[in-house]
Amino acid sequence: MNRLLVAALAAGTVRAVLPALRRRPPGGARVWDRTNHAGRTVSLLEGPAVVAGCASVLVVSPTAAAAAVGGGALGLLDDLAGGAGSKGLKGHLGALRRGEVTTGAVKVLGLGVVGVLAAGSVDRGRWGGSTLAGAGLVAGGANLLNLFDLRPGRALKVTLLLGLPSAAAGSGVSAGVVGAGLAALPEDLQGRTMMGDTGANALGALVGTALVEQLGARARWTALAVVVALTLASERVSFSAVIARTPGLRELDAWGRPRS
Repeated sequence: MNRLLVAALAAGTVRAVLPALRRRPPGGARVWDRTNHAGRTVSLLEGPAVVAGCASVLVVSPTAAAAAVGGGALGLLDDLAGGAGSKGLKGHLGALRRGEVTTGAVKVLGLGVVGVLAAGSVDRGRWGGSTLAGAGLVAGGANLLNLFDLRPGRALKVTLLLGLPSAAAGSGVSAGVVGAGLAALPEDLQGRTMMGDTGANALGALVGTALVEQLGARARWTALAVVVALTLASERVSFSAVIARTPGLRELDAWGRPRS
């Protein structure tokens, strides 16, 4: 299918589903309301709408669609049932070592399973080191994108920066990433909605699967090394602080948001 049609299908799905969810939010609006970094109330309903948009890549890759839906479902569990006690990969795994099973730990382990299934499907069951790297790329990508979802539009901008080159290189899955990301961006930038773990995990898994479909063994390991390095860095360094003091990144991050 033409990449433009895939992008349009993903975008149209997000733009159709989000208003429908906001008119009749499952469980009521309060279930989905959260307070953002600025103390404003925002809706997490963008997340399920983004998952629906990601699922539309089924027309070009059932594997990628399944990875996105799986990542989104795990994110939804954490969004709706997660507590505030343990934070970050280190916090959740630390709680697991103490015998505490948090929704974040379930999500981390579940994303690993999603990654293994996605990479195994792409490689048609031919297991090896390259497939292991691919599994890590899908799971790690889902987790990493969520770490950027701390300011309006930030995670979606990262998604578009990753998806556009891959879409231009011929990836129909990445075209779906771009379509879904662009459709969700306006309300996210305005601070009316946010993706939460649900949307970020879905888009991250979709980006990871697109890379697995396109990259060879060496490139997969290189990409995984970058994802791991950024994830480990996030445990010690604030991405927001780094962006705020870096010219270029600061302006890109702020672009499109209303001035307070």
